[in-house]
Parts: sequence; C-alpha cells; structure tokens
Amino acid sequence: MNSLRDLNSDAVLRFGPYAFHPRQRLILEGDRPLRMGGRALDILQVLVERAGNVVSKDELIAHVWPTSVVEEINLRVHIAALRRALGDGQNGQCYIVNIPQRGYSFIAPVQRELEGTLVSIETVQKHQHNLPARLTPVTGRDSVVGSVVRQLPVRRFMTLIGPAGIGKTTVALRVAELLLQHYRDGVWIVDLAAIDDPARLVDHLSHTLELDVGLDALAQRHALLVLDNCEHLLERCRSVVEGLLVSAPRLSILATSREPLQVAGETVQRLPALAVPPMSALHCVTEAMGYSAVQLFVSRARARQQGFALREQDLKAVREICRRLDGLPLAIELAAAQIDALALVGLQAQLDNCFQLLTQGRRTAVPRHQTLKAALDWSYERLSPLEQTVLQRLAVFKMAFTLDAAISVISCAVLRPTSLVEVVERLAVKSLLSVEQGSGVARYRFLNTTRAYALEKLEHSGDLRAFEMRYARYISRARWVSGGPLSLQLIEQLMDVG
Repeated sequence: MNSLRDLNSDAVLRFGPYAFHPRQRLILEGDRPLRMGGRALDILQVLVERAGNVVSKDELIAHVWPTSVVEEINLRVHIAALRRALGDGQNGQCYIVNIPQRGYSFIAPVQRELEGTLVSIETVQKHQHNLPARLTPVTGRDSVVGSVVRQLPVRRFMTLIGPAGIGKTTVALRVAELLLQHYRDGVWIVDLAAIDDPARLVDHLSHTLELDVGLDALAQRHALLVLDNCEHLLERCRSVVEGLLVSAPRLSILATSREPLQVAGETVQRLPALAVPPMSALHCVTEAMGYSAVQLFVSRARARQQGFALREQDLKAVREICRRLDGLPLAIELAAAQIDALALVGLQAQLDNCFQLLTQGRRTAVPRHQTLKAALDWSYERLSPLEQTVLQRLAVFKMAFTLDAAISVISCAVLRPTSLVEVVERLAVKSLLSVEQGSGVARYRFLNTTRAYALEKLEHSGDLRAFEMRYARYISRARWVSGGPLSLQLIEQLMDVG
C-alpha cells in the first residue's frame, strides 16, 4: 500500500466513494458534503496521508491537540465519530482499524489526484472566490458549521443571526471555506456594512462580484453568495434575495444579520454563545478545556503571551472572565489579548468595568470588529431614537425581567405601555435582548456586555439616576415575596446572581 505522507496540499485524496480536499478541509460523498467535525477531519488527514502505516495514539493526540492536554478517551470518541461518518464497517467496507497496543491505521486504498485534473486550486483561489485568508482557527463552532454546511446546498437560503460579537461573520466564512469545492462557479462574500443606502445594494453586489450585466449574470451560476451584515438593509436585501432565488435556481445564499430577513423558505440559524464551564467542571484543567469559551481564551492568550499555560489555580478566574463576557467570542478574544498587560488577576478585577476592558482593538479586523464597543455601536446606531431610549432605560434591570416589570419601571406619558411592548419585542428580534420562556411568561435578559454599553449611554443622557430611583421603588414594592419580606440587599444579590 502506498504511503501518502509526502502529498502536497493541492491533492485530492480519494477512497471508496469519498473525495477528501485537505486544503478546504472538506470531504465529499459524491457531491454531498459529509458531516465531519474539525477534530475528526484532523485525525482523518493524518491517517489518510499515512495510509497503510500505524500511527500511534500519542502521535495522533499530539497532532490534533498540539496545545492541549487531553486523555485518550477524547481520541477514541472522535475516531468513533469518524467511523460512523464514513460508514466504516457497513457493507463489508473498512477504513480505520485499531492495532492493539500500537495505534490506528487507515487500510483502504487511497488515490492521489492532483487538483489540476479537475479545477486547479490556483485557479479556484484566483478566480473562484474572494474569501480573506484565515489568520486564526475557528474555535467551538464545529457543530453549527457542520449543520450549515450540510443544509445550505439543499435549502439554498440560510441566515445566521445573533448579537454583536457572537461570531456570525466568522462562522459564515468557515462555512464558505468548506463549501468552496462544492460550487462550480465559486463562493463569494459581499460585505454590506460598506454601504448605508439601500439603493446602492445591487450596484455594490455587481461590483463585488465583477458582473458586467448586473445580477442577471447569476442566472445560470452554481455558486454560493454570502451576504454579510444585512440588518441595516433588511427590506432591500429581502427583495433582492427573493428575486435571486427565483431567477438563479442553482445559487445558494448565506446571510448574516441581527434578525431574520423573513424571506419565504429562509432557514434561520441562531448562533449560541460559546460554552462556559459550570463550577462543577473546575476540578481539573482537562475538564475545563472541554468548554469552547475556555479553549478560545487559552488559545488567544497563548498567541499573546509566549509560555502561557492554564493552571488549576487559574480555572475560577478564567471561568469568571468567560461567564461575565457572556461567552461572546469577540469579547473573549479582546480580553485574552490583554493577558500580557494585566495578567489574569488584572483581567478579573476589570470585569466590573468590562466595557472599558474591551476597548483594545484588533488592528487586522474590519473597524466594526476591532473592539466590542465598535460592534455594539454598529447595532445601536441603526436603532430608531425610540428603540435607543428603551434600550438605555431597560439597562437598569440587573436580571431577567417581564414586560409588566418593564412597563412599571420605564413607561411614561410619552412611552405608553403598548408602544413599549412593541419596542421590547423589536429589540429581542434584533438580538439586543434574549428571550426566556418559563411558566408561560416571556422574560427578557441583557447580555452583560450589552447592558454595560446601554448603561453608559443612559448615564451620558443624564437620566441614569432617575431610572435607578424608579427601579429601586419597583424593587421595594417587590420586597414581599412568598408571604414574607425580603431585604432590598438580598433582592439585589439574587438579581446579581441572575
């Protein structure tokens, strides 16, 4: 059996019904992208490139988790997932075998096929996409990326939604990278943040895609179009997308937005925050590193401070940093970037002033992603004056609140209850508030970072003290709970925990 360890990254590795494109980190079964997590792909690449040879478990772990300490069970879990994805063991086909006391071996015949026999990678890179070069790995998004990669070619139109800093653009770009080889006419990203006038949308699309005859040129294209930052051009985006889905039947569209476009056939994927470990997971570094928020913090801290290592005595501090930053990737990255200046103790001490903590920018990012304030400014500036006012005033709530509570604290002669309810619901749709359902009652909650931003705006308006007083009076009326009085201090403590 031939060894493939010297393969260059321009090769397609074929085995059975599968084609593995290492550079795009994509595996196809025919034309269908296969569901495959990032770790499983790393393992597959090592095994396939050394097909016919035994790769030790230690070597696999060192390759796949080069900066982490993991147990062998992690490797076994990903090997099992890889086998399931490949149908290993079905219909008598076997790809990966365990060699007792030695490791694993890929035993199926593997053929090397240069991309030049199909479409050269150089041609694809030059003419078939405009994706930016990735500077850092994507952390904690394997599941959602895999879901979108599987669905998008079939559903054709999907929208990634979520608040500022959640990583919508990062996920969209990763999906686009993995689907690059799937679309014959390429993958193209269009940043709509560059324009504010809806009338310029079509011209901006045509210019970015280098279309000489307008969007009609897309009619026969088998391509993926990524529309990034649609929220401020919703109506125009909606009409353009609806037209393209009809006129270009082989076109797929992936949009990012704070809210859905509400186009017929739209599949909405809300991005969750990164996973923050519970207190029960802080007994050892390995367990804490199983959570994506910690993984991202450690990865970015190591990039900033040579020799940074997560220790057991650091776990509570890192967990608190990630929790107070809501598991937001942008916030965690910006905080970790200051590890050399403040150290963990300093970062944790700054959490009460987390908004100021996150004003250090990423110079390589687009302006709205350089700081958390810039990302929130982008969302806030596109609210109506009434929406801005309500967002500011709601920030006096320290925990989840009902619509009745909001009406009690911030309604006034100008802001009637009916109008307030409508605005609160719009803020939730725009991902500036999250909604929790319990006992049939909707409760609204701020992210810590968004609340800090809104409080600062409220203070600058000169109304902070007035609404803090209204909030305090509301809390005082709520002091009697379950038939007995609760101290204001205890209520505040409970609200802080919330």
